[in-house]
Amino acid sequence: MKVTAIGTGYVGLVTGACLAEMGNHVVCLDVNPDKIRILNDGDIPIHEPGLLEVVRRNVAAGRLQFTTDVDKAVQHGTLLFIGVGTPPDEDGSADLQYVVAAARSIGQRMTDYKVIVDKSTVPVGTADRVREAIQEELVKRGLGSMSYAVVSNPEFLKEGAAVEDFMKPDRIIVGSDDEQATLLMRALYAPFNRTQDRMLVMDVRSAEFTKYAANAMLATRISFMNELALLAEKVGADIELVRRGIGSDPRIGYQFLYAGAGYGGSCFPKDVKALVKAAADEGLPLQVLTAVEAANERQKRVLVDKVTARFGNDLKGRHFAIWGLAFKPNTDDMREAPSLVVIDELTRRGATVAAYDPVAATEAARVLGPRDDVKLVERAESALQGADALLIVTEWKEFRTPDFDAIKAALKQPVILDGRNLYDPKLMKALGISYSGIGRGA
Repeated sequence: MKVTAIGTGYVGLVTGACLAEMGNHVVCLDVNPDKIRILNDGDIPIHEPGLLEVVRRNVAAGRLQFTTDVDKAVQHGTLLFIGVGTPPDEDGSADLQYVVAAARSIGQRMTDYKVIVDKSTVPVGTADRVREAIQEELVKRGLGSMSYAVVSNPEFLKEGAAVEDFMKPDRIIVGSDDEQATLLMRALYAPFNRTQDRMLVMDVRSAEFTKYAANAMLATRISFMNELALLAEKVGADIELVRRGIGSDPRIGYQFLYAGAGYGGSCFPKDVKALVKAAADEGLPLQVLTAVEAANERQKRVLVDKVTARFGNDLKGRHFAIWGLAFKPNTDDMREAPSLVVIDELTRRGATVAAYDPVAATEAARVLGPRDDVKLVERAESALQGADALLIVTEWKEFRTPDFDAIKAALKQPVILDGRNLYDPKLMKALGISYSGIGRGA
């Protein structure tokens, strides 16, 4: 099938590359010429494990192309996936300007039946706005009766595992009220359904709502465990043992029950805010999700609270090592990363920071900008030299079994403040390390 993917970020690029992998002919469109140049030079503009290999393989096979030519891209695809960004607006709602702009570009150029697929995370009612924008452009061209369909097909891709998630989906949500569009979507996703039918077809608004509901539920589990972790510290319980205890209940399960330094990224913070705003617009406050958001903002400062509890509020002359900058492992995404809050709070109190991340250093440098109080280093060991304590913010695998003797030797004092509960408190005590995790009160 002929497919166009509009946008070459996490959603658009992964979608286009993985659909090409299944034999479709895909054109990826982006208005950013730098991104297209990078892609045409054989590289990718994001860090996502396994994606570069898929891209290169399908470019070589002639099934995947990249362009800034809007005319070419619109004419190419029978199915046009809109995978552009939907950043939060000032009031917390999703900013749909790029989605609507993509829809208008399609309406200005389409000459035959198209299925326009909303792949970006968008609020309920977005398909109607996309349809209206396309129709307005068709009317201007005297083609108001042209047939087309707008479908919702939300993505469920975890950064760091996006290729695997796309190639082995646990569900494929399709919101469609057009029979022909539904048949085309079934044909497109047939290779992903050979062992069992994972496609759930529903009305468009329910599909749009499903994406927000899923992310809100996962964010709720994280904030719930983080709040329990704060209490566990107070009462002398170990949240890791509690997690195992409740996770063994099949009604609860183990996923997204890890206490830590708060969630970040491009999805959970934005989507929770957007859902809360949408509910407020309907006169229905979402009290649970409002609390989820507030709990997460508090959790991002927990490591700083541990620092000030030990070293005081005035941190002038103090120097801290940070391991992990990206909001999660296996990505260079710094959006809403807890590390940014930790760095800002420490430096605001007068401290300096040396930080290491195996992948996100370049993106972190761009986000943080040039500053004298933060140094980004190329080795984990380099961050430790002369630091008053080590703070672990992201749970990269290479941090799981470090050389603790080397850590003790490099630090001014053997202090580890662990925002991801990587280490056993009993082992740390035996090694002579002053250790504090999240909710490890026992």
